[in-house]
Amino acid sequence: MGRYLAIDHGLKRIGLALSDPMKIIAKPFKTIQYSNLDDFFKSLTVIIEEKEVECIVLGYPIGMKGQETIQTKNVLEFNEKLKLKIKIPIVFQDERLSSLSAEKSLIEQKIKTGFNKSKIDETAAAIFLQQFLDTKRI
Repeated sequence: MGRYLAIDHGLKRIGLALSDPMKIIAKPFKTIQYSNLDDFFKSLTVIIEEKEVECIVLGYPIGMKGQETIQTKNVLEFNEKLKLKIKIPIVFQDERLSSLSAEKSLIEQKIKTGFNKSKIDETAAAIFLQQFLDTKRI
C-alpha cells in the first residue's frame, strides 16, 4: 500500500505531508528549504521511494474569490517541472486558508510560529492533504 504526499510549494520553502498507508490520516512530514529545484527534486525522489508514495497532492493556491494569483502561476510552472521529474500521478487540491489554519493550530498547541515558518508549511500541507483524503472517502 502506497501513501499520498502533499506538497505546499513556496518560493523559499516546500512543506511536505504524508498520509498513512491506508490513506486515512495526513501528518506533517518535513519542510525543505531550497535554492535549486534540481536539488529539491533529488530529495523528493528519495522520499517517494522510501515512503512508497503513489500520488502527489499539490496545493493549488487560488484567491478567496476563486481567481488565479501570482502564486497560482508559480505552482502551475512548478507542476510542469515536477511532471518531467516524477512519474507518479499529481493531483491539485485547493489550499485556501491552509497556512492560516496551520498557524492558528500551532499557536493553540503553544508552538511558536514567528521563527518557525517551516512548521507552518508542513502543517498547511497536512491540512489540505487531510481535506483531499476526506473527499476521497465520501
